[in-house]
Amino acid sequence: MQEKNISFNNFEQCIKCTICTAYCPVVAVNPSYPGPKQAGPDGERLRLKDKYFFDENLKYCMNCKRCEVACPSGVKIADLIHSARRRYSREMPELRDRILASTDMMGKLARPFAPVVNSVVASKPVKGVMDVMMDIDRERVFPKYTRNGFVRWFNREAREKQKHYPMRVAFFHGCSTEFQHPEVGEAFVKVMNAVGVGVELIDEKCCGVAMISNGLWNSAKRHAEHNVREFTKAVEEGLPVVGVSSTCVFTMRDEYPDVLDVDNSKVRDSITLAEKYLFELVDSGKVKLVFRDDYRARIAYHVPCHMEKLGWSIFTKLLIGMIPGVSMTTLDSACCGMAGTYGFKKENYRYSQMIGRPLFEQIKSLAPDFVCCECETCKWQIEMSTSYKVLNPIVILSEALDLEATAAANRD
Repeated sequence: MQEKNISFNNFEQCIKCTICTAYCPVVAVNPSYPGPKQAGPDGERLRLKDKYFFDENLKYCMNCKRCEVACPSGVKIADLIHSARRRYSREMPELRDRILASTDMMGKLARPFAPVVNSVVASKPVKGVMDVMMDIDRERVFPKYTRNGFVRWFNREAREKQKHYPMRVAFFHGCSTEFQHPEVGEAFVKVMNAVGVGVELIDEKCCGVAMISNGLWNSAKRHAEHNVREFTKAVEEGLPVVGVSSTCVFTMRDEYPDVLDVDNSKVRDSITLAEKYLFELVDSGKVKLVFRDDYRARIAYHVPCHMEKLGWSIFTKLLIGMIPGVSMTTLDSACCGMAGTYGFKKENYRYSQMIGRPLFEQIKSLAPDFVCCECETCKWQIEMSTSYKVLNPIVILSEALDLEATAAANRD
């Protein structure tokens, strides 16, 4: 049966200005990539005539969305590209791609042996084997797994007292918080509790962004459908769904309907980021923040690409700007080059580092105490390439706040 020639996007709005190509970080370093205009709206016109016009080099798109941020006509260029990959690509995901995309499964397998796993994957012989056998670049530094995850901490230390708070949120913590950075989830719970907000966990699955990047479309769609069902339960109880990763939040809001054809219209506006949610509470006068007198920091703020697409960096800037002892410099708009699992792959590693170089150099020139960023994979890339520590904004807030004084202020 012949597939109907239907476009799932608004490519007709393209005015052929090529500003998307000028802003694309991949075009500047990788001659194999045709660029967002050719791969997106121009390519869609051809693909609608014949699917054999599909170019497998579309896999080099990082899905950073910088083309969409730049587009004056609102064309969903990256969505066009990845929808085309989903419909027409004949390349099957390799074992490497499946491993990189299976964040939940790999985290669960690694957790019982976390110290050993971390040591083994950091060793030069194993890196050499992965480079040769799996095309995972030997120069890439892997994030470290933790033996005790966020959910275990929450169940032991925090779950029982959440029902006592007057407001509640449903927390989507994500894979990296569970398996690599439980301190981010712990900080979120502590800050929310201090302002009088209880936290409930969702029966969540990975947001699916790594599966989208690696062509595991069916798995990504199953995860999306599961998460939307869980979000619907929360929203029906009057709870907003709050996340701490800009990429997870963006994926669940925009990639689910635009790339995976999963309807999230009933919950999309209730999916938000921690910084936006907290700022709106403060700005409305519903909660108060009391900061420590002795907190001092020089911070460089990197706005992740998906955060730029959301348009929500203003909330992070305003919140961090409330801390009396902080000076913060917002870095020039730039992609770090990591793009989730993109930068792990041998064929992309060199391009990944070339894309990120201007960002790395600016960070080094500023020599901050640390970098602020909402995206965990940006964190991995920056920490590997600059040696500067990267903190999620909610961690910075948890350290800068006088949590006891804040809690007292919000009980009055």
